[in-house]
Amino acid sequence: MTGRTVPQLPSSDLPGADWEDRQHALVSGRAMTAGEAVRAALGGEMPGWVSFLMRLRNRIVAVVGLKGAGPGAELDPARSIGGFPVVSETPSKVVLGFDDWHLDFRIVVETRAEPQGTDVSISTLVKRKHWFGKLYIFLITPFHILIVRQSLKMLTVGSFQ
Repeated sequence: MTGRTVPQLPSSDLPGADWEDRQHALVSGRAMTAGEAVRAALGGEMPGWVSFLMRLRNRIVAVVGLKGAGPGAELDPARSIGGFPVVSETPSKVVLGFDDWHLDFRIVVETRAEPQGTDVSISTLVKRKHWFGKLYIFLITPFHILIVRQSLKMLTVGSFQ
C-alpha cells in the first residue's frame, strides 16, 4: 500500500492515525533486527538528492514553525536515527517520530524472519490535526514514497555492513 487516507487506523504506535504508507523489501540471505534495518536504511549516507530534498524541506517548513527532521536535522544522535527521534525499540520493531502542531507521525520499521532472509517493512503513520496537516501530506507524499523506496533499496543492494 502507498499513501492512503483511512478513517482511523487501529495502531497502538500512533493512536488516531488517519494516513498510512507501508512498503517492504526482502533482504536476501541475512537475518537482521529492526535496529540493524533502520540504521542501515535511514542512518547511513543518503544519496545527494534525498539530502537536498530534506534540507530544502527543513528550510521551508521552518518559516511556518514546523520541526526539522531527517538528514540534516539537529538531533542528538544517541537518541535518533537518520534525523528522527527514537520513540521505542525492540529487536523486531523500531518506532521513530514526533508530534508537531500540524500532525503527529511515526515511522515504524519491523523485521520478520523468512526462509530466504529478512522481510523489512517501513510504515509511516500520520495523525493529521487540521487542514494544514492534510495539505502538507498531500504535497510531500510523492517525495515521501521515493525516499522510503530509496531507503529500502539501501538494504537490498547490500550497502550495509
